[in-house]
Amino acid sequence: MNNSKKIVLVGHFGVGKSSLIRRFVHNAFSNDYKVTIGVQILKKEITIEGKNLTFIIWDIEGKEDIEQIRPSYLLGTSGFIYVIDPTRSSTYVNLNNEIEYIKTNFIEASIVSVANKSDLIDINEFEQELKQNNLSIHFFSSAKTGENVEFIFEKLGIDLLK
Repeated sequence: MNNSKKIVLVGHFGVGKSSLIRRFVHNAFSNDYKVTIGVQILKKEITIEGKNLTFIIWDIEGKEDIEQIRPSYLLGTSGFIYVIDPTRSSTYVNLNNEIEYIKTNFIEASIVSVANKSDLIDINEFEQELKQNNLSIHFFSSAKTGENVEFIFEKLGIDLLK
C-alpha cells in the first residue's frame, strides 16, 4: 500500500526552499538562484519503517507573511516545512507567529522548522540568538552540502505515518 502525503515548504523568498527540494528529490544543488513563481510540484517515493510513502512536494513562492499565500495552495497539506535563512533575521523574526498560524489553521498537519544554509553560520552562536529571542528550530540543514536534508524529510514522514 502506498500513502501519498502533500508536503508544503513555506518561508520567505531566498531561504532555500527550492534548493532543499532539489537536493531531496534529485540529490543536486545549483548556485544559480531562480525565483519560484506560484508553485512547483515534485514527487518522491520513499520507504520509511518498511512502509511506502509518496511525498507530493509543493514548492511555494516565498512570502514574508504566510497569510499572503493562496489558500488553495495549502488545502490538503499533511506536512509543512517552514524554512528560514539564519543569515537574514527578517526570515525568522516572526517565526513563532507563522508556526502558530499553521497550527491553528491546519490542525492535522505536522510541522517542522528548518534553518537552511547552516554551512554559512556558527550553529552554536545562532542557537544563542534564537534562545535570546525565544525562538526555536527543529533542524539545521544545508541544501548545498546535503547536511540533514534526507533526515528532515524522513522525520516528517515518520510523523505522518503515526
